[in-house]
Amino acid sequence: MGITERQWTLIPAADPQKASQLAAELGIDRVLADLLVQRGVETFEEARRFFRPRLEDLHDPFLMKDMDKAVERLHKAITEKEKILVYGDYDVDGTTAVAQLYSFLKQFTPKVDFYIPDRYDEGYGLSYKALDWASDNGIGLLITLDCGIKAIEKVEYARGKGIEVIICDHHLPESELPRAVAILDPKREDCHYPFDDLCGCGVGFKLAQGYVQKYGLDFSLLEPLLDLQVVSIASDLVSMTGENRILAHFGLKRLNENPRKGLLAMINLAKLEPGHIGIDDIVFKIGPRINAAGRMESGRLAVELLTATDDRSAIRIGEQINDNNNERKSIDREITQEALEMVQSGNALAHENVTIVYNPTWNKGVVGIVASRLVEAFYKPTVVLTKSNGFITGSARSVQGFDLYASIESCAELLENFGGHVYAAGLTMKEENLEEFCRRMDSFVSDTITREELTPVVEIDAKLDFSQITPKFIRLLKQFQPFGPGNNNPVFLTEDVYDAGNGRKVGAGGLHLKLDVMQENQPYRQLAAIGFNMAEYYDHIKAGNPIDICYSIVENFYRGSSTVQLRLKDIRERDELI
Repeated sequence: MGITERQWTLIPAADPQKASQLAAELGIDRVLADLLVQRGVETFEEARRFFRPRLEDLHDPFLMKDMDKAVERLHKAITEKEKILVYGDYDVDGTTAVAQLYSFLKQFTPKVDFYIPDRYDEGYGLSYKALDWASDNGIGLLITLDCGIKAIEKVEYARGKGIEVIICDHHLPESELPRAVAILDPKREDCHYPFDDLCGCGVGFKLAQGYVQKYGLDFSLLEPLLDLQVVSIASDLVSMTGENRILAHFGLKRLNENPRKGLLAMINLAKLEPGHIGIDDIVFKIGPRINAAGRMESGRLAVELLTATDDRSAIRIGEQINDNNNERKSIDREITQEALEMVQSGNALAHENVTIVYNPTWNKGVVGIVASRLVEAFYKPTVVLTKSNGFITGSARSVQGFDLYASIESCAELLENFGGHVYAAGLTMKEENLEEFCRRMDSFVSDTITREELTPVVEIDAKLDFSQITPKFIRLLKQFQPFGPGNNNPVFLTEDVYDAGNGRKVGAGGLHLKLDVMQENQPYRQLAAIGFNMAEYYDHIKAGNPIDICYSIVENFYRGSSTVQLRLKDIRERDELI
């Protein structure tokens, strides 16, 4: 699918009266006031909370169902010197959550350990192997993070071995809940916590906050946990609103000013600029490295990195994880190429309205990444499958607006297990069910997906003239950060733009486009722009033809100096306009 096939949609303007009033009260550009109202910020007081987050505005943790039980049971374990096991999944959210609670509890008891299941041997969630290990090692209390909400049989198994369980999860529960001593999950139907989009690491933070609050400890004990919070919030793609915005704001501050030794090692290995680390740096540089440990070797390595207390250990483990990430990138590129060729040559198991590809030799750790790449290439719901431990297993990714989880759920009786959410899921099945699974998935998607959902959309927040991009505009736009779902970096549309004559192809194979753009009516105002995978427009632009551009405004830091750059989302040749 060519990049020019994207549909451009201008988000409806905000309530003009509210936007005008807010612009006057705050003394800001009307475009910025419109952006605020679009984000539900309508009054001076709401704007103050948006632009000046405060840790005091975090919700009372005891508004979460079962928090009192969880805190009391944890205190009993600490005071009675029980052995505690902190258990979490092998991805970024799970490993940061485990590192966070483990390092917090180490301040109160030496009898705490952590466990990360092996992606290949044990799979996702609470495992019987882990429970046997816990029993053999005399664990009295097990705390799950980022998993456990569906582990009904496994919690019973734990109870049978004399292990009590506290569940901290953020996934959607089913009607029946495990018989745990406490279940912290803001998505529980009977939980009326004011913010239900915490990540798993966030739920763990609320448990630590509840403990500090109940036993009169100083809030400063929680501050060293904030760098892990922002890494998890950014990597898990939860909404950047409400409580997450507060935690991410202060997490970025911590990450830039005083990060833990393991994260500092990652920052240096990723060649990031200390003091200028943003959400994108976490999403594209730090998060994938932490994830690579669980994909290529063991998620336990990530926790060891994130809890390292000396520079030497942090650097040694960091380098090992960085090597894992380089290996992951190499395997990911290779498998992506094989999968693309499979679809293009008609050898996919399905390719009309859903893409399904299978190769029993593919690395299980990268199939989710490959699925995302195939969605980018073909813009269809995608399932990438491989073989592991005698079963077919894989990951699925969706397109905007289509509930992929529902389509997988429609095949539930063919699957050994599955889990996830609307846009991303994992599944396991017996080999004999593969053909029927593909047939049923293709049928379900064909019957339910709309033409609109199969068309990639660029959502535009506002039209903008380059004359409006002033230093004050950029300074205020920066204060909209941290960006993420629910508060995305605004996308602007500027029409009738030319290249100033310096346009060139850049990057490996000349795939990307670097421009200095200007508008016809102000030829002396030039702005640097980068368009990834947009080299197809080079000839048109180089010939001096006008274009319309959609872009976000970003600030780049390099060796101590900052520059403003337009990051192009899409380009449209003027003669394409109706």
